[in-house]
Amino acid sequence: MYILCANCNSGRVITKNTGRQAGGFIGSVGGAASGAAGALSGAEVGAVLGVVGGPVGIAIGSIAGAILGGLFGGAAGGLAGASIGEQIDDNVLNNYQCLHCGHTFSVHR
Repeated sequence: MYILCANCNSGRVITKNTGRQAGGFIGSVGGAASGAAGALSGAEVGAVLGVVGGPVGIAIGSIAGAILGGLFGGAAGGLAGASIGEQIDDNVLNNYQCLHCGHTFSVHR
């Protein structure tokens, strides 16, 4: 879809994606925090699975479970936040900016 500036009809228009970036960041932080809380259960599962390897297996399983819990939580939160931010960009914010005249505007579909 080719977008022209609503002010000067220039084709030099970019998307700012402010909501998507902010939503992705906030979602990643929230997801990592949630993942860190879930990391305790991940560490417990890792420890149970690591029992086969003895004390070293329990330690490695606990650490791996905790790290993976934080990583997966951050990734899932980031994706969810970016999706919500994209909706905010499209429906609330003036997401487009003309590089020629500096005008910001939104495109309603």
